[in-house]
Amino acid sequence: MEGKGCLGSFLQRAKPYIAMISLQFGYAGMNIITKVSLNRGMSHYVLVVYRHAFATAVIAPFALVLERKVRPKITFPIFMQIFVLGLLGPVIDQNFYYAGLKFTSPTFSCAMSNMLPAMTFVMAVICRMEKVDIKKVRCQAKVVGTIVTVGGAMLMTLYKGHVIDLVWSKHMHSGTTSSSVPQASGPSDKDWVTGSILLIIATLAWAAFFILQAITLKKYSAHLSLTTLVCFMGTLQSIAVTFVMEHRPSVWTIGWDMNLLAAAYAGIVSSSIAYYVQGLVMKKRGPVFVTSFSPLMMIIVAIMGSFILAEKIYVGGVLGAVLIVIGLYSVLWGKYKEYKEMEAEAILEPVKGSGGNNQMTIDDIEANVVEIQISQVNKNVMPALAIGTPIPQPPMIAMEAPKA
Repeated sequence: MEGKGCLGSFLQRAKPYIAMISLQFGYAGMNIITKVSLNRGMSHYVLVVYRHAFATAVIAPFALVLERKVRPKITFPIFMQIFVLGLLGPVIDQNFYYAGLKFTSPTFSCAMSNMLPAMTFVMAVICRMEKVDIKKVRCQAKVVGTIVTVGGAMLMTLYKGHVIDLVWSKHMHSGTTSSSVPQASGPSDKDWVTGSILLIIATLAWAAFFILQAITLKKYSAHLSLTTLVCFMGTLQSIAVTFVMEHRPSVWTIGWDMNLLAAAYAGIVSSSIAYYVQGLVMKKRGPVFVTSFSPLMMIIVAIMGSFILAEKIYVGGVLGAVLIVIGLYSVLWGKYKEYKEMEAEAILEPVKGSGGNNQMTIDDIEANVVEIQISQVNKNVMPALAIGTPIPQPPMIAMEAPKA
């Protein structure tokens, strides 16, 4: 039974880590599939619309059934927060990210998005959701880890170095020149800079989305319903943006092909499931913990991209990935220490109490202890009183006689 208890406790503590690592694999698959779809000419505006339409259709039934009794009422402030969430996530973040992905590559896009933990950490400090006491080791670990993570991402971006010839990459690079894998022409320097700017804007919007989502969850605790409303609001806003940006009716055409797979996969995995899981983890560990796992997506995409898209892996990419992993674990270590401190404070809080109630509780405990001590002494003293002179009480009992 003790073993089962230890295993259950370990699994309970590991749930947030397992959930976030699994999400990074889901995001990595989305990047690869989306890149193939965009290379085939699909409009990223339309892709965002279909993505969130799928997400709304999938998550809405669960929200209606499972949260029908616990769903809070939507006030005007909550509605405005949901409106802004739909604007930050589905509209700004994903449209700019897809545009930047189209101009660059999946690995480069993921590397740029690794600035997300740093941006989220800075925004959380500004919003007073994170406290930075530079004298504490855990805070130093978070700050240094964030800097190292961003440095690793920048190293991947600015330095390439020699190509690493892997066993499978040799075969892919030699055999895909005439294969059916879509090969986009190499982006020019101008496109690369444009894509970088778009990706930075997308990452800023994504960080702001996490911060606002954490704030909204405190007032609107129905996770599934909030996810559904954000996806639905994002669908409506994306439709309006698409009508403004795309004037050809043919862009809405979608069949049983890669475009449908990209929209369905992104909607189900990267929107509905991801928003819900991120909300659950964020409520327990905060937005910085959630975003700290994003560097793993870049490593997964680099490996998958070398298989599927025949992307080349450079020395700079490997060195940057090593720095990113070091920074990631530094941030997670700091968050883990902070979480343990919060757990300890939560355990001590009921004992400490507050004000007069605290004093009453201590007095009651002391009175009970004194009564027990007196009863124990009386049991030993009473026979002696019948025979000889009284035995004086111990000093502690004499000093703390029970109150009348």
